[in-house]
Amino acid sequence: MGGWGVVLVCLLLCAGAPPSWSDPDDEACLTHLSESLEDPTKALQNWTKSTFANACSGFTSYLQGATCNNGRIYKLSLTNLSLRGTISPYLSNCTNLQSLDLSSNALTGPIPSDLQSLVNLALLNLSSNHLEGEIPPQLAICAYLNVIDLHDNSLTGPIPQQFGLLVRLSAFDVSNNRLSGLIPPNLGNRSGNFPRFNASSFEGNKDLYGYPLAPLKSRGLSILAIVGIGLGSGFVSLVLSFTAVCIWLRVTEQKMTSEEGKISQLMPDY
Repeated sequence: MGGWGVVLVCLLLCAGAPPSWSDPDDEACLTHLSESLEDPTKALQNWTKSTFANACSGFTSYLQGATCNNGRIYKLSLTNLSLRGTISPYLSNCTNLQSLDLSSNALTGPIPSDLQSLVNLALLNLSSNHLEGEIPPQLAICAYLNVIDLHDNSLTGPIPQQFGLLVRLSAFDVSNNRLSGLIPPNLGNRSGNFPRFNASSFEGNKDLYGYPLAPLKSRGLSILAIVGIGLGSGFVSLVLSFTAVCIWLRVTEQKMTSEEGKISQLMPDY
């Protein structure tokens, strides 16, 4: 085979073989995420250091749950895998990430504010876990977010007012948490005759209020109950007091009548 033939064979072999390197940021991202997760069902068997070092080749992914674009991870979908542990703040190293779905697992701990570094993120789904703490307002820095789904967790505190500035947001769900405070007006405002997001996006948070949720009837009933108890107590006190006065007057009158009888008996007849 001539020299040019050897060169051509080498080029073909090199083109067909995956590269022996990966983006160092993606590698750090995946390594730390793997360390923060527990995988009791062994669903992520190929999540190893050797795979992290060669996770992507162009648009081909060698890592379960990952999708690649131009040699970078742009989508992570690890849903319903019974994963435990916490969400690593080093996910922020996957700077090309556009979709992060860790829903329907058993993850605990807070949502890392470091996710603000994922400036290309369009979808964030962390629903149906056991996440705690407040929703980081820094997520509003991810201006391309179209979907934020955090329902069925144990998140507390207010919905960040900054989320109202996410003009691309088309799906938003924080139902069934422990959130409190006023719903940001820009999330519940009307677009024509319809709210931007309906009540189902916010239900299941007993201390959350504002449009599009219905008025807190339970609080109104509590106030009415308090007023009713107050009025009832006052009325009972008035009746008891009136009864006591009547009894006192009756007894006094009987005593006076008795005394008058005694006096009349002692007086001589004329």
